Amino acid sequence: MKYPLLIALALFVLVQPARAEWMERVEDGIMGTRITVELWATDKAQGNAAIEAVLAEMRRVDEAMSTYKPTSELSIVNARAAQEPIKISPELFDLLSTALDYSRITDGAFDITYASVGYMYDFRKHVHPDEKQIAAALPGINYRHVELDKKNSTVHFARAGMRIDLGGIGKGHAVDRGIAILQARGIDHALVTAGGDSRIIGDRFGQPWVVGIRHPDRKDEVIARIPLEDAALSTSGDYERYFEENGVRYHHIIDPKTGHSASKVRSATIIGPTATRTDGLSKTAFVLGPEKAIEIYNRLEDIDAVLVTPEGKVLYTKGLTPPDTADK
Repeated sequence: MKYPLLIALALFVLVQPARAEWMERVEDGIMGTRITVELWATDKAQGNAAIEAVLAEMRRVDEAMSTYKPTSELSIVNARAAQEPIKISPELFDLLSTALDYSRITDGAFDITYASVGYMYDFRKHVHPDEKQIAAALPGINYRHVELDKKNSTVHFARAGMRIDLGGIGKGHAVDRGIAILQARGIDHALVTAGGDSRIIGDRFGQPWVVGIRHPDRKDEVIARIPLEDAALSTSGDYERYFEENGVRYHHIIDPKTGHSASKVRSATIIGPTATRTDGLSKTAFVLGPEKAIEIYNRLEDIDAVLVTPEGKVLYTKGLTPPDTADK
């Protein structure tokens, strides 16, 4: 039984172009995370050029949408939009529009104005706001106060003291931009990842790409493996950026209603057509809780999800079943 398989593999190798190969690049630091680009290239030079183009696009998105860069378009919006409408690029306008759509879909669980409180957290320095600071800033969290004027391509904040942050959707957008660049260059098989957000085009050696979901507490343990082709996947967890103080875990996913770190799940993995969509929907369960989030995900025909509760229970949407996804 082994010989036919070996013959088939040999034929597979023979029919490939002589210089074709899988190529991978990993780079740290863009958007504060690790970027991975893996692709099948029929020419090494063209493959390297495609990877460089993806990384350049990631840097461009970071320069435009980082709240840590005072000259970014987003920082300018935060500085001025409460005083007057600010004209913004079509790219930022479309992304803000998408973010507000996700706020409506999730009953406000996803809200880019969380930054009105969120900017006071510094997870590297173990800094968090006190109750008085949260109470003073909390009224600034309300996605309905972000006013977009499509005709003039402007954004205005209806309340002073508001800030927005695209950390919950920007990496997914950057991944989608990277995939679009690869597709425009004729790349049919690739993976682009930015932190917990990934998008795949095509298959890998005639088989699906297999993506593992890590255990929230044991980084070397996988709780599920999911085969994917032409799909995006985003995983958010309370273990990504956090610190603990007096028995309380402070992490980067902020509940818009309270200004505190949301804690109703430990991990949420969303599978869908684009990384922008999966990234934007992966924070919902932390705020609403697993049951309500599963209800919302099940209403969206292009979305599936795997959630891990604080008790360690793993929940799946109706499009997935444990025998198909569990790590056996």
